[in-house]
Amino acid sequence: MSAPAPAKNNDQAVPSTGSEAGGTWMRARVGDEIVVRGTAAGVIARDGEIVGLRHPDGGPPYDVRWADSGRVTLYFPGPDAYIRHLVTGGDHVPAR
Repeated sequence: MSAPAPAKNNDQAVPSTGSEAGGTWMRARVGDEIVVRGTAAGVIARDGEIVGLRHPDGGPPYDVRWADSGRVTLYFPGPDAYIRHLVTGGDHVPAR
């Protein structure tokens, strides 16, 4: 499995998946980027902006506007996805 793409100057890659009491969790905010890894090392298969949340705690599923098509779809992330929390000010709250 490959590592996430390196962070750009204006963002911070934060792993947002993990295990908690035997389950997995992921937390996002509107405006965060979701990245789905490709099958080759270092390749991003798809990415998009989270434009809507279904749960107040930021858990999945998410409404995502995909960069490649501009379509907004309901997305249930799998183990090949991670959230990139964009840092725009001092109010960044890292994933738990």
